[in-house]
Amino acid sequence: MKPRLNFEWLHGCSGCEIALLNSGELLFSLFQLVDIVHFPLLMDHKYIADPGEEGDLSLPEADIGLVTGGVGLASHLKILTAMRRQCRVLIAVGTCAGHGGIPAMRNQWTAGQTMETVFSTATTDTAPVPDGVPALLDRVSSIDEQVRVDVCLPGCPPRPEMIIAVLEALIQREEQRLPHKSVCETCPTVRTGKGQATIHRGTVRAAYTPGEPLDRMRCLLEQGLLCMGPVTAGGCGGRDVPLCLRSRVSCRGCYGPVRKYGNQLLDMMNALASNGIDYRTIIDRTSLLRFSGAHGRLRPKGERK
Repeated sequence: MKPRLNFEWLHGCSGCEIALLNSGELLFSLFQLVDIVHFPLLMDHKYIADPGEEGDLSLPEADIGLVTGGVGLASHLKILTAMRRQCRVLIAVGTCAGHGGIPAMRNQWTAGQTMETVFSTATTDTAPVPDGVPALLDRVSSIDEQVRVDVCLPGCPPRPEMIIAVLEALIQREEQRLPHKSVCETCPTVRTGKGQATIHRGTVRAAYTPGEPLDRMRCLLEQGLLCMGPVTAGGCGGRDVPLCLRSRVSCRGCYGPVRKYGNQLLDMMNALASNGIDYRTIIDRTSLLRFSGAHGRLRPKGERK
């Protein structure tokens, strides 16, 4: 009997779902290994109870459940709880599910401030909130803040091959091989140990000779560009060069922290100090948490310690 698979999406951009579809023939090979019983992206399967209504949702039981996106609405929490209850193994797919992602940037403000900003107009400070707008939770959380998670796949989005490989490993009862190195550990650029004393604004481009191999370009952080490679989980390029570095631009941190509960802001400040860079030249420090604002990292100003 094939393992049964559930899939759900919460607070995200659907990039993880597109990545799964982009796995192409690998996806068809996965279909041969599992029975898909709930997958809104691919099949029309209704909830018996609507996520916004009272009462429990009715989802089918499954051996494996995949969830993308963070938890920002009351309906998200309801769906996630149902997924955890019905799935033997629950996988957090992508940075939003694992660390909050871009949606968690709203954690800098209260839910009320967020609504006031979204529904403000040019003529009045605020406008009435239209009927039917879903109820916001106080903050956007990662799914492991709400329920137990068995496997977390980093990435914005994760590589299609990695999603399929982890699923196949679970099905075959084999060890899952997840990325455990930082972007820096997989970056071939030249490091001299002597960098700029300050960080340039984002308008400054990397210095390199067009057409030259990446292993001849000087480390972007040493060039004074804000590269978050030291504090970001690798894997975006598979076994090859990280994707941003291929384009000669610095890592923005989209795979989340290297350590499970790492603080990319604090760790990056330490990395800058160890390289002799003045951290005070970082204008918007909270932007270092643009992909990992869950787990209490980003809070309204009055709640920050």
